[in-house]
Amino acid sequence: MAANPSPSAAETGTRIMAWADALAVHTEQPGMLTRTYLTEAHHGAAAQLTEWMQQAGMTVRRDAAGNVIGRYEGTTPDAPALLTGSHFDTVRDAGRYDGNLGVILPIACVAEWNRQGKRFPFALEVVGFAEEEGVRFKATLLGSRAIAGTFDNNVLDNLDDSGKTMREVMREAGFDAAALPAAKHDRSKVAAFVEVHIEQGPVLLNEGLPVGVVTAISGATRFLVELEGLAGHAGTVPMDMRRDAAMAGAEIGLYIEKRCGGKPGLVGTVGQFNVPNGATNVVPGRAVFSIDIRAGEDAEREAAVNDVLAEIERVCARRNVRAQIRKTHEARSVPCAPWLQEQWAAAIARQGVPVRHLPSGAGHDAMAIAAIADVAMLFVRCGNGGISHHPTETMTAEDAALSARVFSDFVEHFRLPQ
Repeated sequence: MAANPSPSAAETGTRIMAWADALAVHTEQPGMLTRTYLTEAHHGAAAQLTEWMQQAGMTVRRDAAGNVIGRYEGTTPDAPALLTGSHFDTVRDAGRYDGNLGVILPIACVAEWNRQGKRFPFALEVVGFAEEEGVRFKATLLGSRAIAGTFDNNVLDNLDDSGKTMREVMREAGFDAAALPAAKHDRSKVAAFVEVHIEQGPVLLNEGLPVGVVTAISGATRFLVELEGLAGHAGTVPMDMRRDAAMAGAEIGLYIEKRCGGKPGLVGTVGQFNVPNGATNVVPGRAVFSIDIRAGEDAEREAAVNDVLAEIERVCARRNVRAQIRKTHEARSVPCAPWLQEQWAAAIARQGVPVRHLPSGAGHDAMAIAAIADVAMLFVRCGNGGISHHPTETMTAEDAALSARVFSDFVEHFRLPQ
């Protein structure tokens, strides 16, 4: 690591941590951080980001999706802008760095450049994406899809828990859903998109590394599986005559673990498992469970999915259990542009830090922005075992300062490919 970082760098790290704390005050639920799309807490956070952006020397606007966009002008007015940012909505009972770090860190860096009077040949736009998590309306990446021009208007009819549609909530907040197409960025005016994000996992932490270069954002396939066997008395149905739906599901789950184990970047999860109306003394006649399979390479994910589906068929045939399988989600992987990965790696190396490349198993706004620009990401180490989407999510001021130096170095050396 670079020796004796400048006082301003340390101050930037402290500022980032303080801003994360200040942003966490904007919550729907006292005592825990919950900030969902277009709630009062969401508007409060948007106003706070606007204030910080303006103080940092940026012009600020909110688009039709509610994204907060700060622009730091360059010296060449017509040059494509470098975009960066992340989301400022949260899951329920969230941590304070997921998403938020990728918005406040660039603002802090812009503030320092503005103090120094430093400009670049291109403009820098910092985007606080209004909605990524999909908590309120069960639709993800709303803000980034609007900017990419891939917003699905069908989700405007999705209902929140109070029975209001997204369209209604937007109108009440002063946003016109009909104006969403105007939020799209012209690809000719975007040089690239880069996103700084906590890793949300333990790899960097376990290897003692503060940052890493993301190679790809993993694609994901999800299923909801319902198995139907035959309920029976636990004491009177012989083991070899049972049509036990729960044990069939358990066998399938163990196969998923084995099939996806041992291959870097491939993961398989049974995150929900339910025996409806189950009882201690009844052989389960039904079982319902979810499957989530992810990989950085689509071919690897698809091969695992095909094997799992074939295994479900085999297990159910052998156990005389019927399966209903419904695909609930599919997203292709998004590779990070090699030329941007190289520039991230160079910026890390200039700080005296070993360069580590790793995939992202979680989804990010960069996935949507990839429709209009090359994308890349910088992962920042999180502590506490890599826990995220949880109030114990944490990182250090030292890592905040270092990642700000890496980001600053990246921007200061940023060049389009020849």
